[in-house]
Amino acid sequence: MARSRNPAHRRDLLAAATRVFGAQGLGASTASIAEAAGVSTGTLFVHFDTKSALVNALYVELKSEMARVATEGVPLGAPPREQLRHMWDRWVAWCATQPEKRRALAHLGVAEDLTEDTRAATRQAYADIAALVRAIVESGPMHDAPLGFALALMSSITDATIDDLLQSPDPTGIRSALAFDAMWRALAG
Repeated sequence: MARSRNPAHRRDLLAAATRVFGAQGLGASTASIAEAAGVSTGTLFVHFDTKSALVNALYVELKSEMARVATEGVPLGAPPREQLRHMWDRWVAWCATQPEKRRALAHLGVAEDLTEDTRAATRQAYADIAALVRAIVESGPMHDAPLGFALALMSSITDATIDDLLQSPDPTGIRSALAFDAMWRALAG
């Protein structure tokens, strides 16, 4: 008889996987993740058939959370620069306050076993962000660049900014504003 799936166990497993992958990378064992969640390894496999399934589920969950946080409260009638700045500020704040999740995402993002379904789910989670960036880029110096390149550039500038802010906090927000301005000029001219 199959064991039932307890939603609390799933949440605990995803939270534990975030911590463990963030600290140990993708080589972390399922046993260590189950132990960190306070459940048996068998319980982990009730919720995730394989380690790969766990990796994919966690990647979608974290990327979706990041996109949701970034787009929450975007002033839809505002000019594109103001909308993007809103997303930037929320994205930077999320990454700065969620270092375990950010580290886990860094490991998960290079996982060889991310499926096309996982990639499609994350593209869907970022659809509003991608649409805004596409509209910004179309009239700027990168109008011929693929959207994926513009998004990767944006992500790289954001990551560099967050790395800098984590090493040396900037309560005034000056460095974050400078980085946003540099990104804006790259995307929009």
